[in-house]
Order: sequence, then C-alpha cells, then structure tokens
Amino acid sequence: MSRKYFGTDGVRGKVGELPITPEFVMHLGYSAGKVLAGSDRRLPSGERPGVIIGKDTRISGYMLESALQAGLSAAGVDVMLVGPMPTPAIAYLTRALRLQAGVVISASHNPFEDNGIKFFSASGSKLPDKTERAIEAGLSEPIVAMPSAQLGKAKRIEDAAGRYIEFCKSSFPNELDLRGMKIVVDCAHGATYHIAPHVFHELGAEVIAIGNQPDGLNINHHCGSTEPAALQAAVKKHKADIGIALDGDGDRLIMADADGALYDGDQLLYVIAKQRQKSGTLRGGLVGTLMTNLGMEHALEKLKVPFARANVGDRYVMEMLQQKGWYLGGETSGHILCLDKHTTGDGIVSALQVLHALRVGKSTLAEATKDLTLYPQILINVRVPKTFDFRDNIPIQAILVEAECSLEGAGRVLLRPSGTEPLVRVMVEGKSREKVQSWADTISETVRKESALTE
Repeated sequence: MSRKYFGTDGVRGKVGELPITPEFVMHLGYSAGKVLAGSDRRLPSGERPGVIIGKDTRISGYMLESALQAGLSAAGVDVMLVGPMPTPAIAYLTRALRLQAGVVISASHNPFEDNGIKFFSASGSKLPDKTERAIEAGLSEPIVAMPSAQLGKAKRIEDAAGRYIEFCKSSFPNELDLRGMKIVVDCAHGATYHIAPHVFHELGAEVIAIGNQPDGLNINHHCGSTEPAALQAAVKKHKADIGIALDGDGDRLIMADADGALYDGDQLLYVIAKQRQKSGTLRGGLVGTLMTNLGMEHALEKLKVPFARANVGDRYVMEMLQQKGWYLGGETSGHILCLDKHTTGDGIVSALQVLHALRVGKSTLAEATKDLTLYPQILINVRVPKTFDFRDNIPIQAILVEAECSLEGAGRVLLRPSGTEPLVRVMVEGKSREKVQSWADTISETVRKESALTE
C-alpha cells in the first residue's frame, strides 16, 4: 500500500488545509498512538506507552500540539511536552528517556504558513515505511477513546533544553574548545533560538546571535540557512571568524567564512571527511545524493574516500549509510548525518564537527576546501501535466544522450520528477558554465514542448 499523507519527511502542508487541520492531526495522533501502543513489546503489562512532542516556533504549533496531545491521550498514550525544540533534540530525548516515539511539529525551512508532523521511533530514527503505512491505515477508523482510567496523561519536561545543550557539547572533543573564536549564529527565528547560542558560548566562543527573536510569524523569513544574506552581513559587520546558519527546526546547516563566502552541505561534508580520513576515524566512505556536486565526487576520489549516491532526501541517505555500515553523509542543502554522533541530521552537531576539523587542522574554511572545486550546476523546474512521464518520451531521451556525450564524462545530466508538485527538475552540471547553461535550457525546452503535446 502506498502512502497517501506521509512524504519523505512526515506529513506536511499549508495550515488549515488537509492534512494540516486540527481534526486530521488529532486523528493522526490517535492512529499513531494505537500503532505505537501495540508495537513495543518491552512495556510491562498495564504500563502506558510514552511519546514526546516538540515543535518549532510557528504560531500554528500551539493549535496542532493540542490536537496531537488529544489524539494520543485518547489512544492511551502518555505525552511529554517540551515546547519549542529542534527536531534532532526530539530524536535524542526520545532515546534518552526510553520513550516509544517522538513527534515534531515543524515544516523545517518552509514559511510560517506551512506546518508538518514528523515522527521518530524509540531508537531516535525516522519511522520505517511499514509503521507509517500502519498509521495511515488507522486513519480510516473512527476515534474511540480508551476508558477514562486508561487515558494518557500529559506533563511538561522543564529541563529539556539543558539536556540537549549538554548532548550537543558532548559531540565535541573534551580536549578542544572554541576560545578565541567569534561566531555569528543565525537561528532562523526557529527552534534553536534558545539552544544554539548557548552551545557555542559554553564551549568558549564569543557568540553573536541573530534570528533569535521568534514571534510565531518570522520563522525562516529573510534569515537562516535558506536565506543566508543576513548571516553574511553579520559576519562582516562584527568581524567574526565564522558564521553558522541553521533552519527553522535545526537540522540543516550552512556556514560562512570571515569574508562572508558561503559553504554548502557538500563543502562542509568534505571538510569533515577530509579530517576524519587524515586522523583514521573515517568509517568506510561518504554517502551523498543524486544532487551532490560532481566536483565533490572527484575531490573525494583524490582522497581515496569511497563515495555513493542515494536518492534525494535524508531518509534515503540514512538507508544507504545503514546498508553500508558507514557514518557520514548528507545533502547539498545542508542536511548532514554523522551517525557516530547522532541518529539523525543535526545542524548544531554538524557545525561542531566542522569546527572540530578546523581546530585540529588549524585552518579556515577556505583553506580546508582549497582542493575541492565545485562545478557549475544549473537546476530548472519545468511544470508539466500530472500524468506526464519523461522516461518514456523518445525526443527527451534522445536529447539527454546527446547532452551527456557533449559533456564528455566531465559533467552530469539528471531529470527527476518532483515528489510534491507536477514538475520535472532538470539538472545539468559540468566544468564549462556556458555549456551547462546551454544544455539546461535546451533540455528544459524539450521537456516543455513534449509535455505540452500530452495535454
């Protein structure tokens, strides 16, 4: 059975529209509670399962938190509330508190009008597809509350932020500190606003925090990892050594150097991998995605670091890492997985791994990435009819072959359908920007013409 509501990162949409309505979210909580209550055999007879709920700073979080709590309670599940908390913090706390699941109310880097619900298993990892399908199946059943004596209770965990701050600090070597560094931290007016500045400050850095005044409406607005201009300006203004930009729920990372130059997920992963390989602590290789820059692959080849590509989405990177028994992977967008430090992507922990590499190597970001040359990469989204399939279209396949031959092994062409919209994403990269742009335009126009013939 395919999933109707769960995407690659939980259930997401515009607030007030299905599935992000109070009614649906309450039913989702109820169904999840029933599935989780019946799936954990470790619970002693008669003991209620426990679930932790965190959220980012969107105003709709208040409404959806109450709906989730009601559904879980009706299913006989105890609820722990922590308020605004980064997504990776919920993964950690679920595991640390030995709970049956964790739930995060967040739409990550999206604007405040959107929201979403994502789940973590007892081990602090994303729910398996099988469990998500079971929760979806339960949505067709009516809510039948447990008898009053068996309803779930709710309580607030007051020291959640402190616990998570200490966890983040524990991922940085005890023998190192950040003394002498001036760091700008952009919290995107999101869930890390009361977490991230403390982590870096308590490790010894002088911290200038921006994007740390959430009002429920300004999350990710002209700030954070998706709009890093504010970070670049603050780094230059304060003459900082480095800048760290997180997204609304704290699982994505972009960095800037003292000159304001930006470093994406590929470059930051390279810094971490290079240091680990040099120190002998790199386990296996590195997993990227279909969108990982070809220059990254070539640079890793020179370091003799194995590299593999997964489908786009951090859950697919995670799956491949687990299959190979490797620890390090991520996406260009800044989702970075260091599985020897955490069970999920964590912007703060990832930033600390980069800072660790720079401290040990006594280098700057520019110096640590001097051997990495990213190739020009053009991405064009082409709107197509919902039923259009480019994979069976002969003219499109022919132009793809022609483009790949023209790039002569020094570039890549990738077409993939969007998972959420009627779009075909056309990506071309190679050493020559002029040639890459030309082929991206040509392929996009071919897709546009061929898709119009099917309408």
